[in-house]
Amino acid sequence: MLKQKLMSGQKIYGTMIKVVQNPAISYIAKNSGLDFVMYDCEHASYNMETLHNIFITGNALGLDSFLRVPSLSKDYISRALDQGAHGVMVPMLETPEMAKGLVKYSKYQPVGGRGYSVGIGHVNYLSGGKHAEVMEQANNTVISIAQIETKLSIDNAEAIAATPGIDALLVGPNDLSLSLGIPGDLFNKMEIEAIAHVAEACKKHNKAFGLHAGAKLLEIFIHDLTLVMMQSDVDVLTAGFKNIRETCVNLSK
Repeated sequence: MLKQKLMSGQKIYGTMIKVVQNPAISYIAKNSGLDFVMYDCEHASYNMETLHNIFITGNALGLDSFLRVPSLSKDYISRALDQGAHGVMVPMLETPEMAKGLVKYSKYQPVGGRGYSVGIGHVNYLSGGKHAEVMEQANNTVISIAQIETKLSIDNAEAIAATPGIDALLVGPNDLSLSLGIPGDLFNKMEIEAIAHVAEACKKHNKAFGLHAGAKLLEIFIHDLTLVMMQSDVDVLTAGFKNIRETCVNLSK
């Protein structure tokens, strides 16, 4: 399972999906060798029905689907997992109290307090019985990710990483630069030191360290990273479309 791979210190690779809503994206990502895709419900327009269809397609193919929820709420966290997501990430998670809330909504007892249901997406529509087995399996599969992207979250990184049930801390460098007062200056010493602090907190508390960034920033931390995210479907499509035009123009010269 992907969580066991991640927590054993192996790297897993994925990207953010913001515009593609066709479940065929799961085939494309799987065929391309990605370990997971994360759908963006903080900034994009996905509804739960669309996500359900994408999640169960990915599950059938052996491709894990994660969701960045818009906020720390049971409505999104627990429902996304019930529909078949294997990971949830809460943006701007800033305190250990917020981390405990993420665990409460994403993990079953005795780790958290997620509500129980079967006969739906997360159990492939099997129904009835085996409560303890289903809950243990889910707790061993679901990846609960705290997105670290403010100065306060940097200050609290160790306490967040120490929270039982939190599996990973993933840095969002763009919003972090805004919070640090250096908007867009991703290679500023303040930014690099803040990200390094999160890496150390993860190492100290045996949690996965993640970063969603471009190749140059990823390169700085690649030896510490286990949860590796690069670009988005918008970036990939834009680069591909530009390549078509540039190639065709060059052929005409």
